[in-house]
Amino acid sequence: MLILLLGLVIFLTNHSIRLAAPGWRARFIDQYGANTWKLLYSLFSLTGLVLIVYGYGASRADPVFVWNPPLATRHVAVLLAWIAFVLLAAASIKGNHFKQKLGHPMYAGVKIWAFAHLIANGRLGDIVLFAAFMAWAIAGFAISRRRDRAAGVLAAEARMSQTVITLVAGTLAWALFTFWLHRLLIGVPPLTM
Repeated sequence: MLILLLGLVIFLTNHSIRLAAPGWRARFIDQYGANTWKLLYSLFSLTGLVLIVYGYGASRADPVFVWNPPLATRHVAVLLAWIAFVLLAAASIKGNHFKQKLGHPMYAGVKIWAFAHLIANGRLGDIVLFAAFMAWAIAGFAISRRRDRAAGVLAAEARMSQTVITLVAGTLAWALFTFWLHRLLIGVPPLTM
């Protein structure tokens, strides 16, 4: 569990610098350059991710059960994961209605993804992993929205064509992950009866 916690601290702290210390980040980039920042950011992200994967795998090998979720929560989680994938796609596709309305659909998508996994999994390792990501996404969404309001950021104009592209891209990514990659990478098929 310690390795999982260390990985989460490294990964989520690294991904919170822009939220918590934007001035420090800007000074670092001015002093050492964007390429140095990107290299260090990538190294810390990769290190944290490797520790998370290893620590999570270890927690699954020797599980501590906190609760036994009902089977129906898996089906709800699959639906919530689809919404999360659409929102994650919305973060990368310009001019869609999700981005216009939410401002920061990536954080909203991570919140929903984490919540979906929290309701469908009852092991301590699952709870630690997904609760950490959910807390990070809640904080990131709130901080980013507050900054946007303070700076007077206006939502970009949205087009229906971009929203349709977002829905299709998110749905395709969700289907690929749900029906193939989740089992391959995580070892658990999301749609078991």
